[in-house]
Amino acid sequence: MIIIGSGIVGASAAYHLSRNGIDVTVIDANHEGRASAAGAGIVCPWITHHKHPDWYTLARRGALYYGELIKELKNDGESDIGYKQVGALAISKDDEGINQSQAEAMSKREAGTPEVGDIKRLSGEEARALFPLLNKEYQALYVSGGARVDAHLLCQAMQRAASLHGAQFVEGKASLTLKNGHVVGAEVNGELYAGDQIIVTTGAWTNELLSPLDHSITIKPQRGQIIHFGVKEYDTSDWPVVIPDSSYYMLAFDDQRIVVGATRETDSGFDYRLTAGGVKEVIDAGLEMAALENSSVSEMRVGFRPMGPDTLPLLGKLEGYHNVTIATGLGPSGITMGPYIGVVASEIALDHTLPFDLTPYNPLR
Repeated sequence: MIIIGSGIVGASAAYHLSRNGIDVTVIDANHEGRASAAGAGIVCPWITHHKHPDWYTLARRGALYYGELIKELKNDGESDIGYKQVGALAISKDDEGINQSQAEAMSKREAGTPEVGDIKRLSGEEARALFPLLNKEYQALYVSGGARVDAHLLCQAMQRAASLHGAQFVEGKASLTLKNGHVVGAEVNGELYAGDQIIVTTGAWTNELLSPLDHSITIKPQRGQIIHFGVKEYDTSDWPVVIPDSSYYMLAFDDQRIVVGATRETDSGFDYRLTAGGVKEVIDAGLEMAALENSSVSEMRVGFRPMGPDTLPLLGKLEGYHNVTIATGLGPSGITMGPYIGVVASEIALDHTLPFDLTPYNPLR
């Protein structure tokens, strides 16, 4: 099995397959701006701006899969994973926003997802007891089933664990190799790596890889700029993730660090750089949510989200090529769905039956 792309989807696929005794070769070009390398995000589809039921099908399964994944990684000796269930605060300055979040979370819990956890309205003072830097104008809804992830750490853990189970990792730019109209493998640095199945998890760079097949999918990069703030006077290890009624988010990690992100720059192309406007936008969003004026700017990252034609992933076999599976287009949902999508892509490549209808995610739609 050949996997092209070792981000959060490809690393998960490699881990799932290798753990089940399948020979795996993972090829990665190590592009600047890989979404998984920049991402630090929230796993909480219980309160979200996404309303599409087919999106929620995968987001729910993605959130629930983390429990199994973390357990397996720990069994393989991986403890530095960057995942922690810390709960989530949906914040708003008015009652209407909190009412909507509460109704959404309760409906999902009542629909058979007890993992949503406890749901509780909080005053501003109660919310600041959980996230001390939260600005005083906000009230909040607390949902105990929320979690946060450092995607970079998680990818590294899955890659190491896949290697432990025999997966081979190759760095270089892959090109698909055809013989008599069939994809037989991928060439890297002049060497052919043969494979009976190819899983393509190359994110926003997918069309470049597919060009020899005379196929293209509706995918484009969306630049996201993200800023890490140092708050050395606080123990941030158990602070909940923060979900405002905007496209931004805020979360804390164990090392006295708060992350605010991210811009959504749809027409950026692959312009890998921080911009004054983007940095200002993130800082403004952070200051709107929290008292970060005295924090230090410890790190800034840039990543390219792979954006499909809508909110749904591009997932399935490529028409005309029965041994090529596409798994991309997760957009801002990559951290929530990514590890589970890697498993699904593996099952598609193996022609296994899936527990849901794959039709809405047709990669050529």
